[in-house]
Parts: sequence; structure tokens; C-alpha cells
Amino acid sequence: MSAVQPLPELPAALAEPTRRVGPWWIAGISLANLALWMGYFGPLQVLLPSQVAQVDPAGKETALAVVTGVGAAVAMLLNPVAGALSDRTSGRFGRRHPWTLAGALLGAGAMVFLAGQGTLLGMVIGWCLVQAGLNAMQASLTAGVPDHVPTGQRGEVSGWVGIPQSLGVVLAVVLVTTVVTTVESGYLLIAALIPLCVLPFVLTTSDPRLTARPPFDLGAFLRGFWISPRAHPDFFWAWTTRFLMQLGNAIATLYLLYFLTDAVGYERLFPGEKAEDGLLLLILLYTATVVLTTVVAGVVSDRLGRRKLLVTVSGLISTVPAVMLALWPLWPVALAAAAILGVGFGVYLSVDNALVTQVLPAADGRAKDLGVINIANSGPQVLGPVVAGPIVAGAGGYPALYLTSAALVLLGALLVTKIRSVR
Repeated sequence: MSAVQPLPELPAALAEPTRRVGPWWIAGISLANLALWMGYFGPLQVLLPSQVAQVDPAGKETALAVVTGVGAAVAMLLNPVAGALSDRTSGRFGRRHPWTLAGALLGAGAMVFLAGQGTLLGMVIGWCLVQAGLNAMQASLTAGVPDHVPTGQRGEVSGWVGIPQSLGVVLAVVLVTTVVTTVESGYLLIAALIPLCVLPFVLTTSDPRLTARPPFDLGAFLRGFWISPRAHPDFFWAWTTRFLMQLGNAIATLYLLYFLTDAVGYERLFPGEKAEDGLLLLILLYTATVVLTTVVAGVVSDRLGRRKLLVTVSGLISTVPAVMLALWPLWPVALAAAAILGVGFGVYLSVDNALVTQVLPAADGRAKDLGVINIANSGPQVLGPVVAGPIVAGAGGYPALYLTSAALVLLGALLVTKIRSVR
């Protein structure tokens, strides 16, 4: 009778992490994520709308939808592909860090190119290149949590990593509205900061290498991007929840600058100020409440082990400000809505990110699977303009837009209860 052979030990790059990560690792990946979100939101919140208004002032709403929609389509494709390639990377520098650094450099260089564009076509090309670089960077950074962080610490770490997503909005808007004075210089400043913030994490933290690259099967590679509700139902419902909640968020924020100008009448209420000033104040208030709630919510979810309940609560909270803006497009209401949304989104950021890492189908495809999950972030940027543009242009205007946003977020918050493997 032959002896039972022990199961082969997984390589370090694929093993389920059991050792808690320390403050330096958390600080490094958080700083890198700050660079990522500055790269996204500096253009999306201020630079692209301002640049579009210069290029096509009469059709700025449609033109902005074209630029952001095409860019998001590129993101939707590139994120999971870059993640799948990083899963297979076996060089001596590791699986993730080479993609993080290369993505940062490509995104920064593309932003320099975008700064010099004076046509809609040039802006589309430039923003697509920015999205390609930043999404390669995002795919590798997102995989860092399941690669290195044990399950019982993921809520806390996701909270710290989630703060830069909101702080990046504030810092980017401050930089491009107060530190520099032109759209072009705003792009150049953000472009310089992206690689500078990424280098500490890439150069000082470990990134276990894949010792043996698996054989390539094109059919299996392509099938890996399909979200099967039968094979992986929890993964499917986690994706659906995020897609709906992000779609609601996307259609609510796409025209926020124009909402302050046209519906609230910010520049009429405060002569001598610009709508960008009001947008910055809203973002500051929103970010303050996000920072106050996201890490706390992550720690609570780690200790209680209740991810789904907190995601649902965050969705219910987040519907309130959308309804407020729909019914009362007033500046004091906008301030209150920003604070409430920060609470809801702060809870959502940490808890949903932790939940997603617990429903990934396989260890050897973490970045690819998280890239597929990230389609639920970028896909709404494609669909958002398609949904929001006609509503704002005539089918109900801003009230209908924000009520639609509330309905989508609420539906997503309820569907998370269909996940079975996570409490």
C-alpha cells in the first residue's frame, strides 16, 4: 500500500496570506493609490470639463460625454487584460510592481500629451492613453490586498486604501484650481506627481515572483473574463452590486460642475466666485466624512465579520443625498448632501472592497478577476453618459437624473444580500 503523498505547497505568490501587513506597507500602497486617483479625478472633475468647454462651449455636455465615455470603454477592456498579464508575469522584479510602475509612467506621459490638445479628437486619444496607463497601474495595485493581506485584516486595510480614493479628488482639485492657473499646467503637475508617489511602494516593498509561468491557452484566457452566475454566483452578485452602485454614482457626478452652474446658480449666488470653487467645497466636505468613516467601518466589519449588512447600510445612506438634490437644488442642501454621501460612501469603500476579495474564484487569477470586478467601476463611466446625457438634456433634467441615481444605488445595495459565502 503506497503512502499518501502530501499536496504540493503553493508558491509564495499564490499562497493565501496569513501574516498581517505593517504600517509601512499600508502607507506605501495608499500613497500609490493616491497617485492613481489624482490621475483619474483631476481630469474628470475639473481639467476635462474645462478643456471641453474651451474646445466646444456650445456642445460641452455632449462633448464631455464622448471623451469620458470612450476613455471608460478603454478602461473597461484594459483593466482585466493588464491584470491577467500581471498574473502571468514571472520576471525577477515580481508580478505586480513592473505593471504598477509602467502604468504610472504611461499615464503620466499621456497626460503631458493631453495637455497640448485643442481638438475633441486629440482629447479622446489623450484620455484613452491616460486610461490605459492608469488602469494597468490599478489592476496591479488592487491585487496587492488579496496577495498580501489576510482575510481578517482586509476591512481595515481596504479602509486605509480607500481614503486616497476620496482624498485624491480633493488634492487633485486643489492642485488644479489653486496651485496652478491653467488647464495645461494642471495636467503637467498631476503627471509629475503620479510616478513620484508610486516609486516608494515599488522600490521598498516585496513582490513575490511567480516561479513558473503556466502554459498559455487562448481559449481559457478569454473564458476567464466571463462572469458565470452558475460557476461563481457570489462573484457574479458582487460584480452586479458594484456595477449598479457605481452607475448611480457616475450619473450623479458626471455633470456636478454643470449642476452647480445651471441648477444651483452658484456663480449668481456668490458673485466673483466660480462654480469650481463650490465644487471644491463640496468635495472637501464629502472627503472629511469619508475619512472619518471608512477605516472605522472596515475595522468594524473585520471584527463582526458582517460585510453584506454594512454594504446594504451604505447604499441606503447614499440614496438620501441623491433624493435631496433631486427635490431641492439649493446650495445649503448640496452641502448637507455632500456630508451624508461621504458617510455612505466611506462605509462602502472599505467594506465592499474587502467583500470582493473574499469571493475571487482562484488564487492564480486574482488580478484578472479584480480587473473584471473593476469593469463594474469603469463600465458605468461608459454607460453613465448614455443614461445621464438624455435625462439632463430634456427627459426630466437634474431632478430625474438624481432620482435615477438613487434608484440604482438602492437596487445594488439590496442585491448584495444574494451573496452566500460571505456574511
